[in-house]
Amino acid sequence: MTRPSDLRILAETLFADLRAAGGGSDEAPDIGVSRDSYGAGETAALAVIERTARAHGLPCHRDAAANLVVILPGAARDLPAIACGSHLDSVPRGGNYDGAAGVVAGLLALISLRASGITPRRDIHLYALRGEESAAFGRAYIGSSALFGELGADDLALTHATTGQTLSTRLADVGADLPRITRRETLLDPKSLVCWLELHIEQGPVLLARGLPLAAVTGLRGNVRHRSVLCLGEAGHSGAVPRWLRHDAVFAVADLLARLDGHWQRLIAQGHDLVMTIGVIGTDPAEHAIARIPGKVAFSFEARSDSEATLDSVHALFLAECDRVAEERGVRFIPDRRLDTRPARLDPALVGRVRAAIRGLGLADEPIASGAGHDAAVFVQAGVPSAMIFVRNAHGSHNPAEAMTIDDFMLGAEALRQCLAEGAQ
Repeated sequence: MTRPSDLRILAETLFADLRAAGGGSDEAPDIGVSRDSYGAGETAALAVIERTARAHGLPCHRDAAANLVVILPGAARDLPAIACGSHLDSVPRGGNYDGAAGVVAGLLALISLRASGITPRRDIHLYALRGEESAAFGRAYIGSSALFGELGADDLALTHATTGQTLSTRLADVGADLPRITRRETLLDPKSLVCWLELHIEQGPVLLARGLPLAAVTGLRGNVRHRSVLCLGEAGHSGAVPRWLRHDAVFAVADLLARLDGHWQRLIAQGHDLVMTIGVIGTDPAEHAIARIPGKVAFSFEARSDSEATLDSVHALFLAECDRVAEERGVRFIPDRRLDTRPARLDPALVGRVRAAIRGLGLADEPIASGAGHDAAVFVQAGVPSAMIFVRNAHGSHNPAEAMTIDDFMLGAEALRQCLAEGAQ
C-alpha cells in the first residue's frame, strides 16, 4: 500500500464511501451530502474511516467527546503525540470534501507509513472530529471544543435547527461522556500533543486564481454571530396604514442592513479585514401575506475578521444601529446569545515546515490566510502549535459543486505525510 497508485485508488474509494454515507450519489450530484452533526450521516462516515483503519492494522478508539481517534504507535509511547485530522460532518446538501479531505489525507499518511515499515519515534494520531459545522446548532467546532473543556451550559442547551433536540441529547446519543463535558473537564491534555496539522480544501477562490494546487495557511479568521435576531414591529393592512404610522419589520431590517453595509465599506477602506453575512432572513410563513404589513422578521448575523478588536467594534456597531433603527422605525430588535470564535495565528515554525514540503514537491510556495474557520483554531487557542495545508478547490464550498481534483489532493496528502513523518521523529 506504499505505491502512489494504490493510495490514489484507496482515496477515491474512501471519498465514494463517504459520499454514500452522507446520502450523496453520482446519479444525483445536485443533492450533495448531508452528514448532520452527531447524526446518522456523520456516524456512518466515522464508521467508514474506522473500518478502513482497522483493515490496515491501525488501532482506533472513540474519545470522551465521541470523536474517532486512529493511532500509528511510535517507539516512545510516552512522548507527546503528533496529531492531524479534520471533521466529517457537513452542512445540509454540502460538498463531499469539506473536512473529509483532511481525514482521508491523514489516514493515507498513517497507512503509508505503517506499510513502509517505518516506526515513528512518537505516536501519530488522526482525529476524525465531530460537529465542526455550525449549521445545526449555530455553534462551530463542537467536537474539538469538547476536548479542551470549552463547551458551556449555554452551548449544551442549544437546540438543533430542524429536530429541536438539545446538543447535550445528541452528544449522549453518540456515546460522549456528557458528565465530564458538562463539568468542562479537559478531555485531551494539550501537553500530550506536540502539534496539530490539518489539511483542508480552500473554501474560496484564491488558489484557483493563482494557479496553485497547495498553500500553507498563515492564520484563521474569527467570527462573532447571532444565530437569530428578531425584529418586532406591528402587523397591519397594507392599504390602510400610511407610512408615517407604520412599524414595518421588513423595512426596518432592510434599513439596518443598508447601514451595516455602509460601515463594512468604510472599515475595509480603512484597512480592516472584515466580511459580514446575513445568511438567514425571513418573515413567518404562517402569517405573512402580500396584503399584510409584516410585524416580525427573523434573521441571522455574522461578521468575520482576523482581528478580535475589529470583531468587537463591528458587534458594537451592529447593536448601536439596531437601537437607532428601532427608535426611528418604531420596532424592537431582540438578538439571541452572542457566539464568538477568536481569530487564530498558526505556528510560524510549523507553517515553515509545510512550506518546505510544498516546495519539495516542486510547487510554488505562496502562503495564504483562511477566511473560513477550522478546528485548527481550537487547537491554537488550547496552546497546541498548529499548521494547515490548503488544497485547491473550485466552486467554493458548502455546496455540492466542490471540485477538488484527486491530483491536487494526492499532492496535499503527500505534503501532510512528509510533515507528519518529520515531526514524529
